[in-house]
Amino acid sequence: MDGARSDTDVLIVGAGPVGLATALELGLHGVSCLIVDRRDATMRVPKTTMVSARNMEFCRRWGIAPQVRNKVWDENRQLDFVYCESLTGAEIARARTPCYREQRISAPSPEVSTHCPQLYFDPMLKARAERESAVSSLYGAELVDFTQESTSVRATLMREGEPISLRCRYLVACDGAAGVVRDQLGIELEGRGDLARSVNVFFEHPDLVARHDKGWARIYRMIDESGCWSELIPIDGERLWRLTVFDEPGDPPSAETYLARAFGAAWPARVIDMSVWKRRDYVARAYQAGRVFLAGDSAHQCSPTSGLGMATGLEDAVNLAWKIAADLQGWGGPGLLASYEAERRPIGLRNVALSTQAFDAIRAIPPHGVNESGRSWREDLAKYSTPEFVKLHYVYEASPICLPDASDDRAATAPFAQPGARAPHVWLGPERSALDLFGPRFTLLALEDEADPAPLSEALARRGAPVRVVHVASPEMAQAYGCALALVRPDGHVAWRGARAQEAQARLIAERACGC
Repeated sequence: MDGARSDTDVLIVGAGPVGLATALELGLHGVSCLIVDRRDATMRVPKTTMVSARNMEFCRRWGIAPQVRNKVWDENRQLDFVYCESLTGAEIARARTPCYREQRISAPSPEVSTHCPQLYFDPMLKARAERESAVSSLYGAELVDFTQESTSVRATLMREGEPISLRCRYLVACDGAAGVVRDQLGIELEGRGDLARSVNVFFEHPDLVARHDKGWARIYRMIDESGCWSELIPIDGERLWRLTVFDEPGDPPSAETYLARAFGAAWPARVIDMSVWKRRDYVARAYQAGRVFLAGDSAHQCSPTSGLGMATGLEDAVNLAWKIAADLQGWGGPGLLASYEAERRPIGLRNVALSTQAFDAIRAIPPHGVNESGRSWREDLAKYSTPEFVKLHYVYEASPICLPDASDDRAATAPFAQPGARAPHVWLGPERSALDLFGPRFTLLALEDEADPAPLSEALARRGAPVRVVHVASPEMAQAYGCALALVRPDGHVAWRGARAQEAQARLIAERACGC
């Protein structure tokens, strides 16, 4: 990149996990893309600490799930949530949570949510994305301006004081809450706004667990005379920790003051970083403007309380990438790219609301954990997190590219295959999931012997859409999907299911699924 114009199909602004995931998905489809970021590629603080079960399914798709799963914690380590006055004070309540190994026995997914802070996750995702020949990156380059034309976007980057002019077919803004793209587009935010002014203290203490009697936990939440004021999370399971103060309205005291309050004693610790940030409840009013799309924190900002921030952003990436690829490859219809906002914005609204609900519940915990009536709040521990099933099973209701049936499985607590839903997991063999059959193409499942997939597969092929027919002889699979035929999109969501699809109906299904 020497200042001359360079062209790429997609320019991705921001090399966080959402930008990296977007690039990786585009690379799997053979779409050339360039990731630019004004920072270097070094991660210095943990940021997000949990990879959701759905995001782990994406990691499985990308071939890095075992690496992510085993990077930090042993799968037999307990994952309790401990509520206490301080590490040396009284334990008030404990939400016992099975270890990863136990969770996987009955999980509605081949994967479970996994502790892997961005300190470790982002480098793994970056390395995997860069293995795709269509993906390139440019660090230390900042987007300063862009203009849209009828078939392209012209962008100006600045790197080391030199301008770079670049032309792309599409631009994806993964530049975060304070990114420039959404502001330049004039897209407003809606929501409750700033919820709190929080503080993170990232520190090192090699023998912290040995100094108290609470044992190992995934999260320690501190409750004193002010209520629940902070949570402590082990980062690497050994010596690195992060204390998050939920709300600091005034000038923050020293990091050591916060740590002494959480420890209940003035134990020495090496502070690595202390940062102040805003906990937010915002969703962009639009996810698309012409040839520019918003994804991740540029589109939605939520309290990290329920672990839905990065989770929602990676879902955005997988949803958007195949639609851009379909447009560039000529088989996507005019409604396909428009379906990105129609599908993802309602999920953004839902997830932001769930996150705020969980944060409000934590902030409402009374001093020392006892209400004025004297009633303990221990029975209400479920309010302080969002159930994994809810996070895993989200449905693109009223999607313009799915063909609905008469089912309504929104209240289900088991896998379901309602059109618009994530295609359910079923074990097909040792360590082999139905999810391993999907992407980056349409997958047409034939689940009964008499099912005839030919009319629909031929209709998709005539449009130029990539499709693979898979015959699955599994009663469990047929029961979970509730049909003889099921069409699963490249992002792993069900587009249609039914008993049969004759020529006229098959043509309608193919046109709809391809955005026509």
